[in-house]
Amino acid sequence: MDEHQWLANQFEENRPHLVAVAYRMLGSLSEADDAVQEAWLRLSRSDAGEIDNLGGWLTTVVARISLDMLRSRSSRREDSLDDAPPVRPAPRSAAANPEQEALLADSVGLALLVVLDRLSPAERLAFVLHDLFDLSFDEIASIVGRSPEAARQLASRARRRVRGAEAPGASLAQQREVIDAFLAALRTGDLEALVAVLDPGLEVHADEVSARAGAATAVHGAREWAAQAIRAAQGARLARVVLVEGSIGVIVAPRGRLFRALRFSISNGKIAAIDVIGDPEHLNRLELAVLED
Repeated sequence: MDEHQWLANQFEENRPHLVAVAYRMLGSLSEADDAVQEAWLRLSRSDAGEIDNLGGWLTTVVARISLDMLRSRSSRREDSLDDAPPVRPAPRSAAANPEQEALLADSVGLALLVVLDRLSPAERLAFVLHDLFDLSFDEIASIVGRSPEAARQLASRARRRVRGAEAPGASLAQQREVIDAFLAALRTGDLEALVAVLDPGLEVHADEVSARAGAATAVHGAREWAAQAIRAAQGARLARVVLVEGSIGVIVAPRGRLFRALRFSISNGKIAAIDVIGDPEHLNRLELAVLED
């Protein structure tokens, strides 16, 4: 086996881990694959014999590439390889497709991907590498170009934004049960079960973007709205429970891309009011946090 083949084999052994790191950084399977391929190119141009810990080296390289991509998404850098010696590419993973990305997003947690997208690039890197992949702050500091203490602060700030402020446990757990029952009824098309978790005087308000997609701007009455909701519940399987502005809510985020948010008011164990948000500018301003399952 020649040196190139040995190196390619070592790289392939590390590929699943590298894709996992890049995907959590970037939230896109195609971009994650690009980042991993770029890491292979850099490895091919390096003196691999001088690398003591190949897995650690590759993780650091993928993290730096992902950070650069986060910082310049609006104009993705096109590297020119004209002056570089020819390099045989490592075999690509199976071509990314929506089904693969949906499965990967679901395994990571759609709500987590949405919330991570609200972090700054440095915060996202510090949180992902430390909290999800257990890298030390010394290692993270070398990637973001800051001190270990600054890296620790980045991760701490990101953690607060990802997890949200502590809410009263019993109250939140009770509200979560109501919303879980709400989603279960929508997903199964069970009208009576849906009506059962709604206050009879339910008030539902949808913004103009949601209304253009078929939702009524205002509906009064549980049964009337429930019948409409059952007929338009195709997105319910993608919905995830989160904290929206510190209160219980739901987001719909196909492949981690925020599409709708619902805010709930719950009174006496029933949903009394729902706000449906679809306007992109409003969605971008929302403070979201994930809830532990």
